[in-house]
Amino acid sequence: MAGVSIKNFTRRPLRGRRVFSEIAASVLPEWDVSLVFVGAARARSLNKRLRNKNYIPNVLSYAVGDKSCEIIICPNEAAKQAPSFRLPISDFCLLLFIHGLLHIKGWAHGDKMEKCEQKLLKRYETAHSRRNRHRHIPGKNGRC
Repeated sequence: MAGVSIKNFTRRPLRGRRVFSEIAASVLPEWDVSLVFVGAARARSLNKRLRNKNYIPNVLSYAVGDKSCEIIICPNEAAKQAPSFRLPISDFCLLLFIHGLLHIKGWAHGDKMEKCEQKLLKRYETAHSRRNRHRHIPGKNGRC
């Protein structure tokens, strides 16, 4: 059965599995998604190995088979970037998860992707984030 398996190799607390599963089901129905939270050193190592890039990514995503993918999020890097999006870290990690799923789906960066990200984030974000609508991400009310 399709779903999301989550592994957390960090000390940061995570949201419940349910919200990630709901998002994955809406973006990539019938896919098995592995979501892994890693520290900065591991994220950098994976980015070097997978993409030949030598920096700490906030998110990496790639297919590992037919209807199977892995999304890797570095919460430490996400925590540094979340304030510039006026999002709590938990919601920014959701945004990164959505971003990774859309890349797996074949979408490239651009307005269409950002609009879809914002639509999905709006649907699943925390009540706290709903009070902070002044984000610099364009297209937050678009449809995907």
